[in-house]
Amino acid sequence: MDGISTKPSVNGLARGLVDGFAADAVELRARVYEGPLGCRLVDAGATVRGGIEAGRRLAEICMGGLGQVAIVPSVTTPRWPTAIRVGAADPVIACLGSQYAGWSLSDGDWFALGSGPARAIYAKEHIYEDIGYSDRADTAALVLETAAPPPEAVVRTVAESTGVAPTALTFLYAPTQSLAGSTQVVARVLEVALHKVHALGFPMGRVVDGVGVAPLAPPSPDFVTAMGRTNDAIIYGGFVHLFVEGPDDEARDLAHKLPSSGSRDYGSPFAQVFSRFGGDFYAIDSMLFSPAAVVVSSLESGMSHRAGAIAEGLLDASFG
Repeated sequence: MDGISTKPSVNGLARGLVDGFAADAVELRARVYEGPLGCRLVDAGATVRGGIEAGRRLAEICMGGLGQVAIVPSVTTPRWPTAIRVGAADPVIACLGSQYAGWSLSDGDWFALGSGPARAIYAKEHIYEDIGYSDRADTAALVLETAAPPPEAVVRTVAESTGVAPTALTFLYAPTQSLAGSTQVVARVLEVALHKVHALGFPMGRVVDGVGVAPLAPPSPDFVTAMGRTNDAIIYGGFVHLFVEGPDDEARDLAHKLPSSGSRDYGSPFAQVFSRFGGDFYAIDSMLFSPAAVVVSSLESGMSHRAGAIAEGLLDASFG
């Protein structure tokens, strides 16, 4: 692809973050150990306590070193006053080229979606053609939302698919039910917005910058409840501000189509929606996966367009 060499290497940028996480494992209440084929495994919340700071740093690794993730006070959800703020130096590459959980990996009963910079070396998802990006590196990291480490067959698949030696691979993992897992999932608020922008057919090259905020979802020991809360934090509590190029009317149209309230399945806590569809994630309207409220600012006209609203009552129903 033209121009790829001029774009940042998400694996190169993330390497220091990954090594720093491993070095700080004791303070982060994480565990680092050798896995199959000599890969490095980092447990951030499965058999260890982990925590919010571990999740915040996992999120920055997911964004390939291009993202800034901070724990901040929430001004939109006073009953849930702790929020996660996400920004990125290059939001399209950070969020869609790295953070998006798009690499499906499985072996027997083990399954997880891989997110993070190693995806960009594999780059077999169609979205990489659309954003014009891929990466090359001799080390790579993959973040997995799971309670179990990847088995040998999965490590081998990732190594062969990326051309990175197993001993140069790091897998970081934490279940959704953990504090770290919940934090890193909610930190996808900007990524979720950009994924919907892509689904709506808006040219990704015209997305210049963006910031997202969502309330920190309290975890639950029950997987469906925990998964529902992380989704609700974005669907009913997330706010995203995008800065785009192009005609003002197209920025206005994007703003009106972007919020989650435009989905047929909007209006119930996500765990209830999930149960209504018999646990079939893919039967749920994909337009539901979007922030509750947005502002889209046109750099061409200088005008900003607002749509959607925070639904704090639905957050209360979800968060407990």
